[in-house]
Amino acid sequence: MFRLPLNQNFGVVLTELSVVNFKNYSEASIEVCSNINCFLGNNGQGKTNLLDAIYYLAFCKSYFNPIDSQNINHDSEFFVVQGGFDREGKSEKIFCGLKKGQKKQFKRNKKEYSKLAEHIGLVPLVMVSPSDSELILGGSEVRRKFVDGVIAQFNPVYLDNLLNYQKSLTQRNALLKSFAENRYFDEESLAIWDHKMQQYGFPVFEERKAFLDEFIPIFQEYYQLLAPDYESVGLKYVSKLEEGTLLELLAASRQKDGALRYTSVGVHKDDLVFELGNHPMKRFGSQGQQKSYLLALKLAQFEYIKRKKMTKPMILLDDVFDKLDNTRVEALIKLVSDPEFGQIFITDTSKKRIEPILKKIGKEFKTFNVERGKVVEL
Repeated sequence: MFRLPLNQNFGVVLTELSVVNFKNYSEASIEVCSNINCFLGNNGQGKTNLLDAIYYLAFCKSYFNPIDSQNINHDSEFFVVQGGFDREGKSEKIFCGLKKGQKKQFKRNKKEYSKLAEHIGLVPLVMVSPSDSELILGGSEVRRKFVDGVIAQFNPVYLDNLLNYQKSLTQRNALLKSFAENRYFDEESLAIWDHKMQQYGFPVFEERKAFLDEFIPIFQEYYQLLAPDYESVGLKYVSKLEEGTLLELLAASRQKDGALRYTSVGVHKDDLVFELGNHPMKRFGSQGQQKSYLLALKLAQFEYIKRKKMTKPMILLDDVFDKLDNTRVEALIKLVSDPEFGQIFITDTSKKRIEPILKKIGKEFKTFNVERGKVVEL
């Protein structure tokens, strides 16, 4: 198994979390431990919302709902999410707040960021959720976001290139639409944005390729740990840029794009193909195989970020034990409670299932009962 020598205390650890008017919470505040924290309660009580609050503090947005205003508690005008962190022995505070109709505020130690992208990667984190099934079942955009989200946590240049590429793509699409509406075509104007897309898109393509070359063997080894009796799994990167430069591809598709009114080639169309043996996981994988595949992806994401940043990301495990037998639950908790892993947050509906396993493993843990937007330490 992959071993990277790390100081057990090295990294970023959440020490306290507070929310006001966030989703189904009017107000809640808790102190958490540096190892394993479990939020227990029935479905629909707010367990997942606490994980999402932690995710906000790492990525400046929700994992589940990208529209910030929809995360404000009903009948409220604002929400606040705050976290206290220990970063290699030093305390710091992270604040996220939003008032309806106003710009989101995001601060570290009371200093507001000029660009939210500056914060990405300072709180390394991996979320594992039932909604991850969209990685297998959903469209290519979901899989691109997965790749981009991993790389952006350790490579700010990649994030800059990606954002600039998207701006150039938006401009090129607006031009194509304008051509169609006004019944004219200006190749020189289009060529300006072709060059911009090449400038920013090619480094994105190269970085994605390099990432997957490193990532795939890690992913395959984790899959074998989780599902040793299953077939081999594969992961392939599919991009038109394997066939030529982006400038060449854009030139060749110019007439087609004019008819479509949007840009049909580029790194915004790249995809990942998930395979079980030599078959699509989407069509041939059982529920158990798909679940093991997704868990292996996320654990490999953790390992990859840890190697790149030389620190242990937090892991948020949202309702991952559903449909797993106790043997597999115990195996997974043992795996992530290894010293190689960092701080862990778990949601589960069953105290009877999780507490005996945690006691058996012998690691420090805290459990919290969550009911109707109220959190109480047990």
